[in-house]
Amino acid sequence: MDFSSVERIAYLGPRGSFSEMAADIFCGKYNIHPYPEPVNTIRQVIEYVDENPNVLGVIPLENSIEGSVRESLDHLMMTINPNVKILSQTVMPIRHCLLSRNTEFYSITGVISHPQALAQCQNFIHDEMPRNLNLIEASSTAEAARSLANYNLTYAAIGSEKTAELYNLNILKENINDDKSNQTRFALIGDFETEVTGHDRTSLIFATENKPGALLEILHIFYQNNINLSYIVSRPSKIKFGDYNFIVNFDGHVKESKILNTLKQIKEKTTFMRFLGSYEK
Repeated sequence: MDFSSVERIAYLGPRGSFSEMAADIFCGKYNIHPYPEPVNTIRQVIEYVDENPNVLGVIPLENSIEGSVRESLDHLMMTINPNVKILSQTVMPIRHCLLSRNTEFYSITGVISHPQALAQCQNFIHDEMPRNLNLIEASSTAEAARSLANYNLTYAAIGSEKTAELYNLNILKENINDDKSNQTRFALIGDFETEVTGHDRTSLIFATENKPGALLEILHIFYQNNINLSYIVSRPSKIKFGDYNFIVNFDGHVKESKILNTLKQIKEKTTFMRFLGSYEK
């Protein structure tokens, strides 16, 4: 991919977030040096890419514990520019730490973090922290760390080692997430074209008529074309209660004739379809 024209890269900020760490990975992979653009929400990342040419965005797509990141999927399929899509992906281990301006673990009475980080550290919070612990949600783990300046020394945040370094915080406990194999899949998005590598994945979202066998007809098209379907999840359509969109990942690239023909067949059987990108696995 030619990213020579890229001027900025947006991600869920502020600085020190796992999204920034993922952005660093993408920049290193493609040897680019765009100006970083941290924003407050995943929706704002997608809108920034949707509204501005020659920019990239980084969004979390899936966590090994919590599953799909609904905000990312819901807003990615609604971009005004239909060419905004997934260009690349990276899977990053998520290692949470308990951070504080304090140095005494047993003095902590409150914890601030993103809801997903709190969920990923449930066992630690239940087993190691006080029962009357005050839990406060933040828009990101980095924002939680930054907000500690507004609280007394008995408050801590959940974040990464990089977060501790950026905000000059002490690491009270390391690797506190319940599942030590915790990983998040991040996507690089933008209005650029990807090339066939031979080991690609395509993502697609579609809706069918609400009738018996409608989804089975779509799945049969994948079977008939000998295409490996590796992922499927449903999301409420937000149009009519009881109607759902289906998000699928499958092997192949849209520039391959077999995949292109498959998409044409699927479109005939759907009420809505949106191509979300073909990218290297």
